[in-house]
Amino acid sequence: MKQKQVLLGHGSGGQLSHDLISKIFVKHFDNPILRKQTDSALLEINATNISYTTDSYVVDPIFFPGGNIGKIAIAGTVNDLAVSGAKPLYISVGFIIEEGFSLERLEEIVKTMAEEAKKANVLIVTGDTKVVDKGKADKVFINTSGIGILDAENLHISTGKKVNIGDKIIINGSIGDHGMTIMSARNDLNIQANIQSDCACLNHLIKDIIDSGANVKFMRDATRGGVATVLTELVDKRNYGLEIKEENLVVKESVRGMCELLGFDPLYVANEGKVLMVVAEKDAQKVLDIMYSNELGKEAAIIGEIVDEHHGKGWIETGIGGKRIIDMLAGEQLPRIC
Repeated sequence: MKQKQVLLGHGSGGQLSHDLISKIFVKHFDNPILRKQTDSALLEINATNISYTTDSYVVDPIFFPGGNIGKIAIAGTVNDLAVSGAKPLYISVGFIIEEGFSLERLEEIVKTMAEEAKKANVLIVTGDTKVVDKGKADKVFINTSGIGILDAENLHISTGKKVNIGDKIIINGSIGDHGMTIMSARNDLNIQANIQSDCACLNHLIKDIIDSGANVKFMRDATRGGVATVLTELVDKRNYGLEIKEENLVVKESVRGMCELLGFDPLYVANEGKVLMVVAEKDAQKVLDIMYSNELGKEAAIIGEIVDEHHGKGWIETGIGGKRIIDMLAGEQLPRIC
């Protein structure tokens, strides 16, 4: 392409739009379904239960240690499907691009998305591009939708309706990495930290656990609002409570240091590659072993359990032996984190 920056004409539907779609999007997202370039993707889905999700990504900055806005867009969508117990299959991608944005940077984002989709074994089958006047958006925003198929025996996972007293709560690794990476990457803070986002597609790890026959009662990816928000949602208005131990939570020293400096609790800081699972007690070790064998689960840990106390509430046992209630995040702790 002769141009170096996105022009308003790239969103016009004419020749410039055609060039942008063919020379960047189709070039990297290429697959037989997308190649047809029909107004809607024609999909063959042989399933009774279909999982469907949508999300929008406005992270700032759009490039950061461990990823970029494109990687989050694919991983976030894949993970939302996977934690419901579904097998992710197809993704749609919509771009809103600010006039003047670098075409080289755009292609870098698109290439990353293609690579992540290939790793996750999903197809990007349809999309849309809009260009807005300079100053009317902040570089680039991405919207995605995802479709997956869901076996009937996994329908309960997203609701948690089969969770019982004594079930164990497991997470696949350290917390707060993504949120603190984004904060350290923002120029206005002028903070240097050796932190990298945990952004990753978790569907293969989750599939291995489900395929093992382990009795998984509940799953949720701990993104905005962090682990604490997932835990409070899990027990809200239920006839059970939960307790976790602070000493069992893995927090990297660099993340802990930044949280202390900025006044954040790691429990509430966003993650982009962490799944929280509730599993039957008898299968807890099996699930841990599967996580340990995967690069995305090397630091997995049992952090707590479901208890027949303080129904509807989550409690954490602190490192000094005290206890406190785990509340849901109130307001926006870290804006534009994903």
